[in-house]
Amino acid sequence: MLRPKVCVLRSAGTNCDKETSAAFKLAGALPELVHINSLVGGARSLNDFQILALPGGFSYGDDIASGKIFANELRFKLAGPLSEFIHDGKLIIGICNGFQILVKSGLLPGSPELKQDTSLIINDSGKFEDRWVFLKPGGKCAWTRGLKNMIYLPVAHGEGKFLAQDKDILKKLKTNGQVVFQYCDSRGKLSGYPDNPNGSTENIAGICDSTGRILGLMPHPERHLFSTQHPRNWDLRSKKEGNGLQIFKNGVKYVRDNL
Repeated sequence: MLRPKVCVLRSAGTNCDKETSAAFKLAGALPELVHINSLVGGARSLNDFQILALPGGFSYGDDIASGKIFANELRFKLAGPLSEFIHDGKLIIGICNGFQILVKSGLLPGSPELKQDTSLIINDSGKFEDRWVFLKPGGKCAWTRGLKNMIYLPVAHGEGKFLAQDKDILKKLKTNGQVVFQYCDSRGKLSGYPDNPNGSTENIAGICDSTGRILGLMPHPERHLFSTQHPRNWDLRSKKEGNGLQIFKNGVKYVRDNL
């Protein structure tokens, strides 16, 4: 498969869909913006795609809680097609609001019953956090292969504090290698605010499911595709691609190699 097809799923309030689409196009895929009503109503089918992307924004105004309404639409209106999509070995990525949607729908950390056992809640600072952060990659994830010891991406969220339902869920995430990104300082050491912008448990910035094919993260890789987007050109001495582009390239490569 030369150019995997990507469904960039949007709804009212989604506002990072075009940037996410541009990232996948740059990575070698064929992205298409699809409104969720097109899937629910049957005008479009997930079977037409190999990657599903849930972009950032404020879906449905983040009423009730961030991403909750969109999450309920996935859970109660598209559970069957999503289950088939995942069973077929395809990929899913959720960025910022997309991450919130994935955890509140139960697609992450992942269970057959789509039971929610993690969440993303209001930042400890009580305010919207908009800045660049250092991230320490880890775990087992198709999306993050080949990433260096530390990357730098922007965050922009008011509800990004990651919590697990209990210690057993958190232990399972760590034991299974499902903790994909952690906030850290410029030396790669886990630290508190402002390096951890929201107070996330264990500094968790992103997780994947047990297969490593479904990734959710709060920082925005689609906002660091080129070195020129970096505010201080950190660790970049020549014109190179930004830290976020490799994540999209990894998804495209996985599909080409495995589907």
